[in-house]
Amino acid sequence: MSPQANIFDRNIMLRSLRQKLEEKTDQKTKESGPKFFKEQVKLHGVKTATVTKISKEYFEYVKDWKKDYIFDLCEELWKSGYLEESFVACNWSYSLHKQYSLEDFFVFDKWLRLYVNNWASCDTLCNHTIGTLVERYPELMEKLVQWTQSKNRWLRRGAAVTLIIPARHGKFLHEIFRIADALLIDKDDLVQKGYGWMLKAASEAHQKQVFDYVTKNKSKMPRTALRYAIEKMPKELKKEAMEK
Repeated sequence: MSPQANIFDRNIMLRSLRQKLEEKTDQKTKESGPKFFKEQVKLHGVKTATVTKISKEYFEYVKDWKKDYIFDLCEELWKSGYLEESFVACNWSYSLHKQYSLEDFFVFDKWLRLYVNNWASCDTLCNHTIGTLVERYPELMEKLVQWTQSKNRWLRRGAAVTLIIPARHGKFLHEIFRIADALLIDKDDLVQKGYGWMLKAASEAHQKQVFDYVTKNKSKMPRTALRYAIEKMPKELKKEAMEK
């Protein structure tokens, strides 16, 4: 297909991709999938490993298209509301990470605001696509801090889970604590789990600092977030952190 993809090309691609997903529907997966979510999710019923394989296969057809055209395809996948199609959109947008520019944040921010409606899509988009962009452009950190004040639970969770991979590498500790401070007493359990996971990831490189943060704030921190944050710490530190 031509790099100058038109609407006709994109429609053919989307129909073919969706047909392929439907062909790989697994009834057991379709029935068991909703159990992992509190909210209602739309599923083709395709195993995640199979979705990843299909995603890579179809990306070969579009990889030479302009980035904006591929992002347009991704947005059409997001609009469907299907979990598996959101995964393909995340995989494709991350596959373009070498072409990222600062302005791409506004595209990804739009997807998160308008289309994300479950933790799996949130985490897949934020962990890889947005996390990689923020790592490249640290000045975007202020946007994440702004997300912590949103009424949208996925933006608040996204503020934390965007930093999971950089946190594991020991990066952005100051900013991680800023975001944890902003989310500290959030009442949404998925947000609590999100920032607890962020602190857990940071503890891999900065165990003492994260432990000190947790013990300083444990009287206010929800137990859900606290348990996540200390999950990888030694037994004796876990015990101390959990003591009231």
